[in-house]
Formats: sequence, structure tokens, C-alpha cells
Amino acid sequence: MINFRYHVVSLTAVFLALAIGLVVGTAALNGPVADSLKETVNSLRKDNQQMRQSVNSLQKELDMEEDFAAEMAQIILPGKLTGKRVMVLSLPTGREHTEGVLKMLQTAGASVAGRVDIQDKFVNPDNNTSLMELAVTAARPTAPASALPGNGNGVETSSALLASVLLDRPQGTPPVTDADRRAVLAAYVNAGYLTSEEKVTGPAEAVVVVSGQPYVDKDSAKKDESVVKIAEQFDRTGAIVVGGNGSTGGNLVAVVRGDPVLAQTISTVDNANTVQGQLVTSLALVQQLTEKRTGQYGVGDNATLVPRLPQ
Repeated sequence: MINFRYHVVSLTAVFLALAIGLVVGTAALNGPVADSLKETVNSLRKDNQQMRQSVNSLQKELDMEEDFAAEMAQIILPGKLTGKRVMVLSLPTGREHTEGVLKMLQTAGASVAGRVDIQDKFVNPDNNTSLMELAVTAARPTAPASALPGNGNGVETSSALLASVLLDRPQGTPPVTDADRRAVLAAYVNAGYLTSEEKVTGPAEAVVVVSGQPYVDKDSAKKDESVVKIAEQFDRTGAIVVGGNGSTGGNLVAVVRGDPVLAQTISTVDNANTVQGQLVTSLALVQQLTEKRTGQYGVGDNATLVPRLPQ
């Protein structure tokens, strides 16, 4: 009869055999396995070092290209926009590279009529009604509410009002007075819809809209649509160039390029977040003002690197 003691002895023998097998197996394989692992680790270490060196080299090349573009700007741009009055309109997604775009315009000799920063509050769909009401109350005798769109879209209506006071009026239309211009801008600044980094000194004949990547929050579709509405209203009033970051995902550059109507009147630069793109943004504006031609520039699909300007 098999008793409890037999089971204990049997189990002990099994575990003893397993332990002996592990010890023997480890001793037998320790040399080859360890050598193989050591070789793999050394190989990965070398690959990592090579990749780090490659990244450092690419970063150095990029920095040198940026430096080259900055130096070329000092040769190419001076005098290209002398006497041209330009307004810089910065969208929330393009704030980081607005200063670079502004400096290139100044290098080209542009007379910057002001810089206006649109705030996130302006494109927030929750503020549609408030923007409509503000457009009506902010309107002035030389910038009347009767001339604004009446479709109930607060962003479109307010953008139309701002475009009418920031850009030249069409020939035959009475100009906006300085007092009315200041009053309209003050209404939007006080309400938190925009700020003015560079004092607005008067109307401009052209505007550079600095944008960036598309929105990604729950209201992204409506916000991206509002950004397009802003560009459309300024496009109705004067020459316009959009300097952006990328041309995919539904950002402003992508929408303009995908719209056969807007692409005929709005120039775009998809790498205005770089020195090279900021240089090209100024050249695209030169092309707009001197040749009345638009173009799509940068590194995206179907874009050319730089405008072809007359000698």
C-alpha cells in the first residue's frame, strides 16, 4: 500500500532531479549564451552610437542651413518690400514662429502697420453669439455693421469687421478713420478676443496670416473651420499670404491648397516655422504685390521651394 511517506520521497526526488538539471544545463550553456548576449549588447551599443552621431550630424546640417538662409535673406530681401504696408495676423497655432516672419518682412523693408494676435477665444465655437453681438456693438460710422455678413456666423462677421479696419478699403469707399479703427480694435482687445503686440499705425495693403498645425481637441473641426473663415474675410479685402507649419491634417495651408478658389487668391508657405520658410513668406508677398500672382511654396506635395521673381 502506497503511504504518505512514499509520496514525499517521490516529490523530493522529482524536485531534486529538476534542480540538478538546471544546474547542469546552466553550466553547459553559460559560456555560449553569455558570449552571444555580450556580442548582441556590444552590437546594439555600436548602433546606438552611430545613430546618435547621425542625429548630431543632421542637426548640425539643419543649423547650418538655417544660418545660410538667414545670411541669404540679408542679400535677397532688402528693398523688396520698401514702401509696402503689411499687417501681420497671428493665429494661436502659429504664435511660435510669428516673430521670425515679422523680422523677415522688416528685413525686406516692409512698413509693418501692426501685429494682431488672434486668441483661442476668437475661434471657440461657444463664443459664436458673443462675437456676433460684439461685431454689431463695435461697428463704427466708417466701419458700419450694415456692410458685414448677415449669416449668423460670429467668426466670419467679426473677421469681416476687423479686415475692414485693418486693410485698405476698396477704391471709391470712404476710408476708416483712425478713431474708428482704434475703437473697433479696443473693443476686441478688451473682450479678450485679440491682442496687439505691435501698435496698429494705420491700414495695410496686404496681410500675412501666420498659422500652424490643425487643432486636435473635441472642437477641432469647428475651430479649423473658423480659421479658414478668418483668412477668407481678409482675402476679400487685400493681398494675403498664409505662412504655416505643414500642409496636412486639415490645417489652414492644407485647406487653401485643396480649394481651387482660395488657391487662386491666397499664397501659402508650408514651412514658415523655419528660417527658410520665413524668407520665402516675404518673397511670396513680393510676388503678390508686384505681379498679382499667387503660389504654393515649401516642402509639401505639389509645392515649389521659392517664387520665381522678375529681375
